[in-house]
Amino acid sequence: MEKATKILSDEHQNILTVLSTLEKECSNMEVIDKLFFNKVISFIRNYSDKFHHAKEEDLLFKELGKVEMHCDPTKQMLYEHDIGRNLVKQLEEALNNNNVAQIKLNSNEFIQLLREHIHKEDNILYPMADEALTLNQQEFLLSEFNKINNQNIQIYIDFVEECKNRI
Repeated sequence: MEKATKILSDEHQNILTVLSTLEKECSNMEVIDKLFFNKVISFIRNYSDKFHHAKEEDLLFKELGKVEMHCDPTKQMLYEHDIGRNLVKQLEEALNNNNVAQIKLNSNEFIQLLREHIHKEDNILYPMADEALTLNQQEFLLSEFNKINNQNIQIYIDFVEECKNRI
């Protein structure tokens, strides 16, 4: 049986692809590519946050709250999600103000935060979840994830492919 955490980890790969493209864009940026940055912001808010983080925050973390673990990293993960949301808000403000230096700063802070965050989830939280969750909880999560996966996210998957071509 596929594990719910595998789905989340696979989604991380899409997010990391966009982060790598964002990093490259910032390192070479002299003129702001507003279309690209608006797509990045849309991807982060819709794919990363509403699609991916919703699975974590509304489902996985709640199920983990029902089981005993020797430590609970979910509070830290939620805190980092909030920091990321704030950095995206700052990035959008910098973009609206055409502030290249601030765009680079906010982007690089966001990239660093998410890379570290994804590493923690993939290598600490998800293995802990796989050990702690019961078979019934895993099946419940998979069922709920499949409902969420029926949302139309093709525009964001297409953007990931576009990013792969830019790297």
